[in-house]
Amino acid sequence: MAIFLTVVLTVYILSNLYLWLKGRRALSGAGIGTTWYNVIFITLASTFFLGKFLEHSFSSVFTDILNIIGGFWMAFMLYGILAWLTADILLLIQKPFHIIPPETIPKLRLWLFAGVTSGTLLLIIIGFFNAVSPVTSKYVIETDKKFAAGSEPLRIVAVSDIHLGSVIRKRSMRHLSEMITRENPDLVLFLGDIIDGSIGPVLRGDLLSYLKLPVLRYGNYAITGNHEFMGDLRKSIPYIESKGIRVLKDEVIRLDNGVQIIGRTDRTAMHTPGSSRASLETLLAGTDSTAPVILLDHQPYDLSALAVTAVDLQLSGHTHNGQMWPINLITDRMFELSHGYRMFGKTHVIVSSGFGLWGPRMRIGTRPEILSITLKGRSE
Repeated sequence: MAIFLTVVLTVYILSNLYLWLKGRRALSGAGIGTTWYNVIFITLASTFFLGKFLEHSFSSVFTDILNIIGGFWMAFMLYGILAWLTADILLLIQKPFHIIPPETIPKLRLWLFAGVTSGTLLLIIIGFFNAVSPVTSKYVIETDKKFAAGSEPLRIVAVSDIHLGSVIRKRSMRHLSEMITRENPDLVLFLGDIIDGSIGPVLRGDLLSYLKLPVLRYGNYAITGNHEFMGDLRKSIPYIESKGIRVLKDEVIRLDNGVQIIGRTDRTAMHTPGSSRASLETLLAGTDSTAPVILLDHQPYDLSALAVTAVDLQLSGHTHNGQMWPINLITDRMFELSHGYRMFGKTHVIVSSGFGLWGPRMRIGTRPEILSITLKGRSE
């Protein structure tokens, strides 16, 4: 963990240093003073880590504001760096051909500074409105196994990656409640990362209390995600369960209609002292292979291995579908399926882009979502 944090901090500092130098050079080259620029830049660049550090011991509206600003600054960093790198490459390519007269370069840099800044801010605004407009993705899944006699198709709503905390708060929970109720589900499943990180902001506002579920025929269940482990697991799980949501920790349950649900502890447990994660083989040994099996696993790894198992449907999240382009190109390389639906053998797999987000409250190239799934068994 110490090595990971060191790498992250180093990349963050170097990225900010690059952006700061580009802006400072553009302004000073045009004869504009940079004192105000330095103060604003350093303040904004400090908000993310300052907010994360303070919220663990001093959760307040102030730390919420720092986290919100810090999240947007991370988005500004990403798209600012991509824009400036593109400009630098183009300037370097044209240099041997003297396409742009040297005396106009300072003025061009100033225009680039204004263009990159305003263009990135516009992108952030667009991404924000995209992030607060979740959609419902509908699937009909058919299995060749039978439900209990007389049982109807199972209507499931699955929600991944809410990330309750400084950014995702009461209004989002009210919206989520409305979306779930609209689908009239029999069963609601939470696929990990209900809590963003530190549970302080969640407890301070009792945020999960604003999630109002309809009457459910088969109840609601959750699994842990990596962010529950990043925070205080000993507080997060009891808090979630105090709201009537049962957290499955390497457990198998059987619904009255014969459908079996396997809830896996997140794979982060394998690298967390005092925690463990059972193998899929061990968990499947406790199921009836002739009845439908739904597997809940936060991180969508080892999907090909499902082809030789009795799992009918796996539901996952974690990837956010990259959340912001071009990060989705990276998640597409990291996972066999980073978003959407695919079959592995006879196993149906759906990976959700998640309802919430991490860092900036914005999405570019992807939408927040909940899953509405109709699971049908083989007819008599």
